[in-house]
Amino acid sequence: MDTAWLEVFRAVARHGSFTAAGAELRFTQSAVSRQIAALEAEFGAPLFDRLPRGVRLTQQGRHALGHAEAALDRLADARRDLAALDRLAAGRLRLGSFATADAALVPRALAAFAADHPGVRVTHVEGYSRDHVAALAAGGLDLALVSGYPEQMAAYEGVALTHLLDDPVLVALPAGHRLAGGARPLRLADLAGESWVAGSQSPEETLISACLRQGFRPRIDYVAREWTAKFGFVAAGLGLTLVPMLAAEALPHGVALASLHPADAPTRTVHTATPRTPHPPSVTGFLPYLRQAADAATG
Repeated sequence: MDTAWLEVFRAVARHGSFTAAGAELRFTQSAVSRQIAALEAEFGAPLFDRLPRGVRLTQQGRHALGHAEAALDRLADARRDLAALDRLAAGRLRLGSFATADAALVPRALAAFAADHPGVRVTHVEGYSRDHVAALAAGGLDLALVSGYPEQMAAYEGVALTHLLDDPVLVALPAGHRLAGGARPLRLADLAGESWVAGSQSPEETLISACLRQGFRPRIDYVAREWTAKFGFVAAGLGLTLVPMLAAEALPHGVALASLHPADAPTRTVHTATPRTPHPPSVTGFLPYLRQAADAATG
């Protein structure tokens, strides 16, 4: 059924005239007559009595009119709802990100977005990049921030990746450490005899896998998965750790950061990840806020 027929039906019922309805809708009288005839054939019932002067709803027409008006009202509601999604006055955004991005980058972007678009409902989950990629593929997230070294990023198949920023890795040392505050970048080999704090006893699974590439296996004396805990161990003088630049803003008192020599410095990349399907308006609308926050973090 052509919904335009319902518009014509409502206009004819309101005016009691094919000619007047046509004038309102910019149709000829004969076009209105044809559309009403088509609608009557669709319903299988006469909707109007044709009178010498105008038309009058039949009993069937009066019943059908209520349904036609309800259908047109629902269509109008749908158009308004879709328009609200397009202008970010409504909708949802399901966002995933990793821990160091949540230190400052993601909160800043979310706060700015929420101030401009309070009608969009945002939910956020923190976790590992590989889990977010799986959630995107399964339809559980709309957008994720993922990070890793190039070989890790290459493994994230099934999603669309867009580079957001580079996230250099720094050394976090106790503020009183002999190498803290030095002017020259550190070589990882200079730290071979140090005690390390890492998220796992296996350095291959952590940022300090960079030490393996420089020819030594770091001595991991303390395992702490959360960055606040890692920083706590470092601040207490119990060891060193490698930390992404994004986490630097959450640095507590008692921890100093040092850069690494370019030959030793691993650089993670941060990308936005989305499903390989058209983006909902909330994703398209949120991406510029992420870009602005990323520019502030690296500028």
